[in-house]
Amino acid sequence: MAPIDLNADLGEGFGRWRLTDDEQLLSVVTSANVACGFHAGDAATMRRVCELAAERGVRIGAQVSYRDLAGFGRRAMDVPPDELAAEVAYQIGALEVFARAAGSRVSYVKPHGALYNRVVHDEEQAAAVVEGVLLAGGLPPVLGLPSSRFLKIAEGAGLPAVPEAFADRAYTEEGTLVPRTQEGAVITEAEAVVERSLGLARSGVVISRTGERVQVRARSLCLHGDTPGAVELARRVRARLESAGVPVRAFA
Repeated sequence: MAPIDLNADLGEGFGRWRLTDDEQLLSVVTSANVACGFHAGDAATMRRVCELAAERGVRIGAQVSYRDLAGFGRRAMDVPPDELAAEVAYQIGALEVFARAAGSRVSYVKPHGALYNRVVHDEEQAAAVVEGVLLAGGLPPVLGLPSSRFLKIAEGAGLPAVPEAFADRAYTEEGTLVPRTQEGAVITEAEAVVERSLGLARSGVVISRTGERVQVRARSLCLHGDTPGAVELARRVRARLESAGVPVRAFA
């Protein structure tokens, strides 16, 4: 059976305020999407999470976003492509300093929030993010929604394109995520999330909000760290996958 990576959004705090239980989640996931200061995170938080991830052998990923601390990166923004490319490179570079200081490196890049959803269909913004990744140097994998413009453009630019799925998010019949502004966009029932995780890992199929079977072939499964009971839920998901014979390991 093909292995599956478990990723989570970490370092989503600022100053004395912390949203995610980074230390506990890093004992479960195999890849850490670290906030790079634009939607959450600061220098001290980035350094701490990188050190914890390196100690546990967890891959470090740069979670890049629009410059939107007040809106947690979830507000739609119109950023000129050249500016967006520079800001993506800036965020990756900032995290790379702390990853290398911890004896690791930035192993992949994943957009966050409004930017993540925008680059599914917006070719110009997707190309700008890819340009930013290339500007930062190297050819790291990028993580995104299957069949998105972002992954197609990244692949064309020579970047490994890694599709991911969400066990705790509702899907449309087209295979995109239901917007968080709509009721039922986030699935909160723990057993449903666990079983969806297994279904996605085994067959790449999820049931849409309207009841259709949707193919979501993914190499990584995202577990949100900002949901109530996130740590225990992540443990249950990993235990269920492993008990079913699904290998859990990082893609990068």
